[in-house]
Amino acid sequence: MDPAADRRRRFLIAAVAGGLALLLLVGVGIYGLLRGPAPSSTPGPQDRPSTTAPAHPDRAPAAPEAIPQNLTPEAFARSIAAALFTWDTTSGNAPSDYAQVLADVAHVSEADAFVGDVRAYLPTNDAWAQLRSYATTQWLSIDRVCVPDAWETALAQAAPNQMPHGATAYTIEGTRHREGTWHTEPVEASRPVAFTIFLVCSSDAPGAGARTGWCEVLRLSQLDAPLR
Repeated sequence: MDPAADRRRRFLIAAVAGGLALLLLVGVGIYGLLRGPAPSSTPGPQDRPSTTAPAHPDRAPAAPEAIPQNLTPEAFARSIAAALFTWDTTSGNAPSDYAQVLADVAHVSEADAFVGDVRAYLPTNDAWAQLRSYATTQWLSIDRVCVPDAWETALAQAAPNQMPHGATAYTIEGTRHREGTWHTEPVEASRPVAFTIFLVCSSDAPGAGARTGWCEVLRLSQLDAPLR
């Protein structure tokens, strides 16, 4: 076989495969394909508290609170974001307790995968024990919520019925705050975060109204790797 022709054939195969991969990325289950492997949330040098007095006046609630579902899509996304980042190691609850309130509002088609997404945002049990020794609490302040351009493009290019009816995505940008004690001194640490929440809302479900629907969460992007 002509070596030049063989090289062209291999190039064509690679190009076709790459094109198919791109179509899958854009048109089929973008909320799952784009997230990639997500690291667990564990304490690290960037989370070492500074010797600055905490500025946040409120603490996390004693127990994880149920997430309302009869909301507008944006309000539901904000509630999911708050639930992901709000916890208190001194409350007597474990990471699984905070994960459960999120699992309770998952769409059945993505429930198992979504639980895996949530685990990547919450501390592991070992990390939780370490954070508890500092009486650590965490919360999120949201700076910006928007539907990313990449999602709009995906919807425009998707074939009929490829995306769940009522599906949308919101990219959240904000600051993660932690406060606790370090050698009996009150301390606080914070860092910017960004991520995307994929959800679906239906106006036909219980509690729906003219301005609200019944919302369920589909997937989460990897932390700090949101859709833009």
